[in-house]
Amino acid sequence: MSGTPRFLTLADVAEVLSTSSAQVYAMVRRGELAAIKIGGRGQWRVEASKLEEYIAQMYTDTATFVAEHPYVEADQAPGQD
Repeated sequence: MSGTPRFLTLADVAEVLSTSSAQVYAMVRRGELAAIKIGGRGQWRVEASKLEEYIAQMYTDTATFVAEHPYVEADQAPGQD
């Protein structure tokens, strides 16, 4: 077995993504990030492979956004060359 755990806590995911646990919880509850709820207290866990899939999808989504919304310099009004 490798040194990387199969499942991560929401705090672990928050650290990887450099965001808050509350933000990760919201992503899970909105269905943006796949997770499971385990144990009697219903603790959330994210499979490491699902986190990697999510990150890859965010790169794809960002590339699409950038392609559809080209950057325009602040001093250049739309329609000017």
